[in-house]
Amino acid sequence: MEMSELRALLTREGLELLDEVGEIASPADVTRAVSRLRATGHSPDLVSAVVGQAHLRARARAKFGAFAERMLFTRAGLEQATRLNVATLHAARMRQAGITHVTDLGCGIGGDSLAFAGAGLEVTAVDADEVTAAIAAYNLAPFGDDATVHQGLAEEFASTSRGDVRLPRTDSPDSSAGSAHPRGKRTGTGAADGGESSAVWLDPARRTAGHGETRRTSASDWSPSLDWCFEVARQHPTGIKLGPGLDRGLIPDDVEAQWVSADGSVVELVLWSGVLARPGIRRAALVTRDGATHELTAAADADDVPVRELGAFLHEPDGAVIRARLIGEAGRMLEAGMIDEQIAYLTGDAAVTSPFVQSFRVRETMPAHVKTINAALRANDIGRLEIKKRGMDVDPAVYRKKLNLKGSQAATLLLTRTAAGRVAILADRV
Repeated sequence: MEMSELRALLTREGLELLDEVGEIASPADVTRAVSRLRATGHSPDLVSAVVGQAHLRARARAKFGAFAERMLFTRAGLEQATRLNVATLHAARMRQAGITHVTDLGCGIGGDSLAFAGAGLEVTAVDADEVTAAIAAYNLAPFGDDATVHQGLAEEFASTSRGDVRLPRTDSPDSSAGSAHPRGKRTGTGAADGGESSAVWLDPARRTAGHGETRRTSASDWSPSLDWCFEVARQHPTGIKLGPGLDRGLIPDDVEAQWVSADGSVVELVLWSGVLARPGIRRAALVTRDGATHELTAAADADDVPVRELGAFLHEPDGAVIRARLIGEAGRMLEAGMIDEQIAYLTGDAAVTSPFVQSFRVRETMPAHVKTINAALRANDIGRLEIKKRGMDVDPAVYRKKLNLKGSQAATLLLTRTAAGRVAILADRV
């Protein structure tokens, strides 16, 4: 979104039109809405802003639920925003640690700040981009003076010079950068020292020019730099949200590293420091699924369980468990072993499962040859097949086209590697 579009949107006419336009979920909906609104005489900037926001709100429901209906977004901000249920867990940890004020550096559209403020924490949100900061201010407006938004660089709001950390609490009295917001929220600059109960939330990212999608790549591309973020974490209680695929060699030894999975997808890695890091825990896998939350923790990377022959059950660890290198912990819980030293599948004979794995009851095992697999599918009357793979260079969508699926039953086919070689495992979900 360009500033001209945002100015057109943040007016009584713009906001009322956004509320009236209704759901715009598909490209065809976008085309129809643009034509209809232009025909009624609305300006190009207003039409673009309203249609774009209505489309983003439809996409945002997956992360924000009903809250999306009163929020504003950028494409980049929505892409990188924390899911509201996960952000709520961040806020809960802050409260449990006795934190009362959070400085959200790199707040984006304000997803985490919404959860912090909703949990009763005072929030100072900061983003370098003018449009994004204004949108965050709009989203946080219902919290009044308890949530203040600033435009500026993270490095200007938290200084690690001379061994201290300075955190903004309120707008500077002599600041002339503040501006009125349609719903009473201000954006501005200024800083004041934070107290013992303050914490920092950092979401460093490489942002593309404008307000398109963001991408996170190597450590040297992150802004603020990871070295700067880690220095802040050494000086103050901090949560640093990172991509789950971060090079583990970059993780400091004195933080708690928590990988988070939401409904089967690993969505983030958070590094916690100070009072936000739990004593004795350096690795954690947090799994949220179907409204329930489960966590596996350890003092370090867990030793793997021994390799064993394929048993009656196969278990696929959640991605957060794999990233946290806690497969061994999950295996011991399940009385299971690895199917191969390099493959993240567990196997055992005990009829047990856990929230940290997806479990399958093995029907039969065969060589991973299409002809052999098709024979087994016919014999088992399989017409609906889920295909999973690990340790084999195959594309399940392409592989499916080689199979004869004409039966009335359903099953799962797991293509993988064991100590005995490449195998296909026909199984049922437990």
